[in-house]
Amino acid sequence: MSNQLLAHFKQISSLTASSEAALASLIQTHSIPKNQDLQQIGQTCKTLYFLKKGLARIYYFQDGNDVTEGFYLPFCLIARAESLFAGMPSKKAIQVLEDSEVWSIATSDLFSLYETHRDIERLFTRMFEQAYVQTIQRIENLQFHTAEERYRLLTHDQADVLRKAPLKYIASYLGITQVSLSRIRAKKS
Repeated sequence: MSNQLLAHFKQISSLTASSEAALASLIQTHSIPKNQDLQQIGQTCKTLYFLKKGLARIYYFQDGNDVTEGFYLPFCLIARAESLFAGMPSKKAIQVLEDSEVWSIATSDLFSLYETHRDIERLFTRMFEQAYVQTIQRIENLQFHTAEERYRLLTHDQADVLRKAPLKYIASYLGITQVSLSRIRAKKS
């Protein structure tokens, strides 16, 4: 049922009853098994995802290493924005890290609602703005904070990730080795 997702949307921006119904008609629900990609490297992003339950990550490969760009908990917008808006294949993939329930919205259908439902356009503009700010904060965390500071921010902002994600993904997200992560965790204990 998409009622939970619609309630989440209405916390971000108000929706008329007709817009809510139009949006509800686009929401699909899927069960995705652990470690499956929602979008593979090389695909063009044409879908927005939101977790109902589970944990996801966006990752890519650099010099043969699996690098985690971000973690996503329930109700977070998950998309490859650079692929979506440029219409180009993505160099990154979206993967669920545990058995998950996912809501999806085809962007072609969503964007076609914008002209007649300005409140839907406003809602998704706000969500994309929030995602953009989070991306900038992520870049600045890597630029201006030590590994220990980045770990502390992760424990504060996304504590569930530390309980659910494999350590190798947490280490790559923080831009450190697993050995360094173990040292940081030992200090914090």
